[in-house]
Amino acid sequence: MSSSAPDAPAGTSSAPDTPAGTPSAPDTAAGTSPERSRIVHDLIDGARARRPRALGRLISLVENNSPVLREAMELMAPDTGHAHVVGITGSPGVGKSTITSALITELRARGQSVGVLAVDPSSPFSGGAVLGDRIRMQKHALDPEVYIRSMATRGHLGGLSAAAPQALRVFDTAGFDTVIVETVGVGQSEVEITRTADTILVLNAPGMGDSIQAAKAGILEIADIFVVNKADRDGTQQLIRELRNMVALAHFAPEDWKPPIVKTVASAGEGVPELVDEIAAHRTHAEKTAAWQARRLARARAEVEALALGVVRQRFLARGEDHFEAIAADVRDGRIDPYAAADLVLADL
Repeated sequence: MSSSAPDAPAGTSSAPDTPAGTPSAPDTAAGTSPERSRIVHDLIDGARARRPRALGRLISLVENNSPVLREAMELMAPDTGHAHVVGITGSPGVGKSTITSALITELRARGQSVGVLAVDPSSPFSGGAVLGDRIRMQKHALDPEVYIRSMATRGHLGGLSAAAPQALRVFDTAGFDTVIVETVGVGQSEVEITRTADTILVLNAPGMGDSIQAAKAGILEIADIFVVNKADRDGTQQLIRELRNMVALAHFAPEDWKPPIVKTVASAGEGVPELVDEIAAHRTHAEKTAAWQARRLARARAEVEALALGVVRQRFLARGEDHFEAIAADVRDGRIDPYAAADLVLADL
């Protein structure tokens, strides 16, 4: 499903929307700067009231890198840092969307509000999200305490969209208790979720031939909790033994969190309450050991670094290819070394 699809039911979104009575394009509004500032304030007020259209519009501003995004982020900054961000990753076919839907059900039963950022591969034609994982979550569509948004990767590697960190700030502004980030089906090196989530669930399923192979490249090393989904299938116990052996090979200090292994049949809701208990236990442990703030500091550092490098890249591209041809020719002909050439480029920027 494309991110430009028609408006979804209440509680879900895939299209840029605005609150009732708000101009539809604050980033391109023809009005004065004060007028655009008023629109941004209205959108953020709408997000704080958890109005789906305001949330959708703000996330669209993030995705499109709108000129008013800086002002929006400045206004949202005091609201951020409260939601528990739970990342869900794993190979394709292990049931990430089904687990996400089951977690929403259990968290809502416990009185929590839930936001979901489902990152999908991009359509090669429109650039929008093509899987539309929220299709599997439609039973939550009318719940005002649930908001689901699909976001396309737009070619960004690592299992997430480059705009995901800023989109999470929108969810935080809305005051959701838990925000679930569902990655695309990751391979052996796509572990960017470690820079985004407070608690990371790595899903496996019996009969998936690459589940343990992925561990050799490090994907299972990022787990705070291992989830063996589709545990009613043959091979479940063998998979659990393999995971336990891998955990046993890792070195843990006495105060470290040791990843538990939780069996689930998400389609039937089995094991999901136990999984939510482990998620809460991980948060409690992280807060007691200062790992919580350390991970969030690393997340903020990575976000600032990515934005700064993005600005440098934009300035580089804005100068045009011709601008650097003379420097490139000097490197080609040996008149200057590439390090010195890079220094010249950076000085020029």
